[in-house]
Amino acid sequence: MTDTFDTRQVRRAFSRAAGQYERAARLQREIEARLLESLDYLDDPARGERLPELVVDLGCGPAHAAAAMHKRWPHARVLALDQALPMLREAGRKARGWRLGLRKPFDRICADARALPLAEGSVDVLFSNLCLQWIDDLPAVFAGFRRVLRPGGLLLVSTFGPDTLAELRSAFSQADDAPHVSPFPSIARFGDALVHAGFRDPVLDRDLFVHGHRDLPELMRELRTLGATNALQGRRHTLTGKARFAAAAAAYERERRADGLLPVTWEAIYAQGWAPQAGAPIREGGVEVTSVPVSQIPIRRR
Repeated sequence: MTDTFDTRQVRRAFSRAAGQYERAARLQREIEARLLESLDYLDDPARGERLPELVVDLGCGPAHAAAAMHKRWPHARVLALDQALPMLREAGRKARGWRLGLRKPFDRICADARALPLAEGSVDVLFSNLCLQWIDDLPAVFAGFRRVLRPGGLLLVSTFGPDTLAELRSAFSQADDAPHVSPFPSIARFGDALVHAGFRDPVLDRDLFVHGHRDLPELMRELRTLGATNALQGRRHTLTGKARFAAAAAAYERERRADGLLPVTWEAIYAQGWAPQAGAPIREGGVEVTSVPVSQIPIRRR
């Protein structure tokens, strides 16, 4: 089976974006902040949880989340992982301003989420903000997360859902037959992968954000700045011609413009779960350990 994404293209795009990513990543930081709020649960004295000793920020980008987790748990070891080496260099450059004495806030590791170079049962908290939308095999990657988490360790992740860039997908579909926008996973698929890997007490949530842009070129510039370029294996490997781009822009204008702006939808999906005890089955008697009532998950519109 052919992978949906060209992993090398994903790495190249985020490597090129490293130096300017932060100035365009307002939405990414907002989603990250919501995800970080969920860590308050670990600090609840009623749970009796020990303080984390090893914390991972996977797909860290500029590593703001890694720095925030270091501030929350100053005695924990924090690892910032990203597959784009320039992103890690940028994170290291920023971290120099966050050091306390001789202690740096996190260690940096260049690694792929699909093959984590971490010992089994070693991680207390695995945090990943907007990384998993670039991965085809979600059950396999969640199985990898379960492997590295200690029993009772916390998994806290986010991704973009299928409503993301729906307007852009529709506009380009009227210009040609080539794919231009990723097929983002549904909340049901995301929840199924979490449950299939054996995570306990899964919780899912989602937000819907709608931003406005002056025109299609402005939106495309922002996506390039974020590294969110077309990395599909079936993408057109030549530049989008002026005629096709003009046709997509005209369709976007005709069907979507409102209040002087072009709307752009972003659907954020959040998930958390607790790693099971060692040796716990992924399925019990062929039946899911738990189920995710996707139809009952509300959408906040922002």
